[in-house]
Amino acid sequence: MRLVSWNVNGLRACAKKGFLAFLDAAAADIVALQEVRARPDQLETGVRSPPGWHAYFFPAERPGYSGVAIYAKFPASKAELTLGEARFDAEGRFLVAHFGRLAVASVYFPKGSGRNRDNSRVPYKLDFYRAVFEKIQALRRRGPVFVVGDYNTAHRTIDLARPQSNRRSSGFLPEERAELDRWLDAGWVDSFRQRHPAEPGHYTWWRQWGGARADNVGWRIDYVLASPGAARFVEEAFIWPAVTGSDHCPVGVDFEAPAGLKR
Repeated sequence: MRLVSWNVNGLRACAKKGFLAFLDAAAADIVALQEVRARPDQLETGVRSPPGWHAYFFPAERPGYSGVAIYAKFPASKAELTLGEARFDAEGRFLVAHFGRLAVASVYFPKGSGRNRDNSRVPYKLDFYRAVFEKIQALRRRGPVFVVGDYNTAHRTIDLARPQSNRRSSGFLPEERAELDRWLDAGWVDSFRQRHPAEPGHYTWWRQWGGARADNVGWRIDYVLASPGAARFVEEAFIWPAVTGSDHCPVGVDFEAPAGLKR
């Protein structure tokens, strides 16, 4: 089976750049999206409900902001849309689809920079990380869990092109990186780094100016984290930098279907 995650930077805009063609070509069974930036009723029918797919959305209360979604080739047995705190749920950043014992969370972690680029949203960002962590720790006791999405944090110096000049930037602050350390110390597996531990130059987001993408001056901030029970099923992890349509590119894993889950 194949699980793909992509921050589409606005699904309506991405749809005009070939999202449905990507959905057909990806050969995926589950596709998780972040930064959808639209309510379902604002999407064209073919995007909201593509033939052969079951789609689940959690938009933000603020129009044109945030929002997550999950498309699957088979129906979810349950979808969860809340972290239980209004300040997080209002921003439409967390969606879990259950497929029997398997759970897939599409998560759009906040930026910490704030409107004035003064790192004023870092406390909110870290609180959100902790709320998600508590939720997924409980989920992993029930079965395999994948937590995919835009984490808005580069974990190691290998995960961004210019670490030295970004040490005071949200996305590479010590406290943000320490939060990812905490997750991995608790047993969560960075699927891509497990298979490509020392390979530089693998990024998932690039600034939209100055030729950053063409020059591969980017950040790896999109991840597939797997619970120990899910990690044992992973066969390969990948990043698809050649896929355009957003300032992010898709990431994903190929995995053996857990017992009872079929295509």
